[in-house]
Amino acid sequence: MLATVLSGALVGIDGLLVEVEVDVALGLPQFTTVGLPEGAVRESKDRVRSAIKNSGYEFPARKITVNLAPADIKKEGSAYDLPIALGILAAAGYLDKQRLAEYVLFGELSLDGRVKPVQGILPLAVMAKDRGLKGLLVPQANAAEAAVVDGVAVFGVPSLSEAFLFLNQQQELVAESVNLQDVFAAHGVYDTDFRDVKGQDHVKRAFEVAASGGHNLLLIGPPGAGKTMLARRLPTILPDMTLAEAIDATKVHSVAGLLDGQALVATRPFRSPHHTISDAGLIGGGAVPKPGEVSLAHHGVLFLDELPEFRKNVLEVLRQPLEDARVTISRASGSITYPANIMLVSAMNPCPCGFLGDAQHECRCTPQQIQRYRAKVSGPLLDRIDIQVEVPAVPYKELSQEQTAENSATLRARVNRARQVQLARFSGRRVFCNAHMTSQDIGRFCQPDRAGQQLLENAMARLGLSARAYTRILKVARTIADLAGEEHVGGAHIAEAIQYRALDRQQGHRP
Repeated sequence: MLATVLSGALVGIDGLLVEVEVDVALGLPQFTTVGLPEGAVRESKDRVRSAIKNSGYEFPARKITVNLAPADIKKEGSAYDLPIALGILAAAGYLDKQRLAEYVLFGELSLDGRVKPVQGILPLAVMAKDRGLKGLLVPQANAAEAAVVDGVAVFGVPSLSEAFLFLNQQQELVAESVNLQDVFAAHGVYDTDFRDVKGQDHVKRAFEVAASGGHNLLLIGPPGAGKTMLARRLPTILPDMTLAEAIDATKVHSVAGLLDGQALVATRPFRSPHHTISDAGLIGGGAVPKPGEVSLAHHGVLFLDELPEFRKNVLEVLRQPLEDARVTISRASGSITYPANIMLVSAMNPCPCGFLGDAQHECRCTPQQIQRYRAKVSGPLLDRIDIQVEVPAVPYKELSQEQTAENSATLRARVNRARQVQLARFSGRRVFCNAHMTSQDIGRFCQPDRAGQQLLENAMARLGLSARAYTRILKVARTIADLAGEEHVGGAHIAEAIQYRALDRQQGHRP
């Protein structure tokens, strides 16, 4: 007899409907799985056999063939255990096939029949809703995650026997429900705040400008100046996260198995990989490509500390994600695209020893050593960083004094107002902030007044600024004007934007 059970596969962060076809026929006892199953799927036969027997059901001593369709898509993971087990019971005549076909099933089985959690439930729940299916049967630990998707019934099942009884209408289950407002209230709180930062007022201002325009940021300063502390607080002043952004970010974390029981990623992600990371670890990869740190930071911040210590090939692969806001990983079997709409924040020392320009420590680096150190960061990558700001060491006097600094909520309110101005400016287009403006946009929205033009001309000549610095200054100046609530870019906005080109200014002063 034949039974068909609906399940799903992951292609990137999207769900694909998979039909689990189970045929139980006369013949010598045999269990075969076809349809491009990976190792964990092929091993499911042993888990399924033990789970059925230990749940009190009879395992058919016949020829069992399981086909996972479409057969040209690789199937990986342990989420097919539950649909395969129920498909065998339905094909053996123990289960109502018609009711079984109304639900999508996912779950790994333990040998005693318990249903264990799996990765990627949220994208699969979205797929089930888009297909107009009645509901999902998922592991109880994944139920809250799946219930984030409105419009589809989600039932968490703790064991194979409870799933069997529910599908046979011998037991009722209560559909899982999640109040998204409560989730945002519970998980949308940051544990860091800008009011903890003492001193560094000009650096805080640079962070506010970067957050307002979505500009990538480079911090240059000695060890212990607070670069990492500042970077960790950037997500707290980024614009309020929308539900659509939260679901997008949760999809990536769900596929990577990093939700840790959370139903939703309600705060902007902050990812800080070590400088020894590989290019595959940064942008994603593997035989079956998984999301990397760039995608895990989607709608949040990717922080690269000690930027020149990263391998050159690792930094070079960042260029496509920063340009396109997505990562495409190609393999012989096809290509997968992961989202990567991030703000890049990086930090570096001014020289190999870290104390160039520090009044408290002497720098012993030669000009050649400094040049080699900075050359580790390529021009094309610097091309994509709008703001370069120096972070000096904080004097003892400022550290020891009690200061009342602005908190993150106050800064975020100003950032939200500036972003609303930009959303109105670019309405109906695929540009959402000043950092993503094209050359045509710069010519239309960023032209400074006469005083600004004169100031920019003098800066280009005296500091030797490049053409890329010119466009970056105009973009940042537009953001500064938006923060000030001014329609036109003026000289004061240009002057402040020039101050955010630390490396360009230093290069301009070289003999």
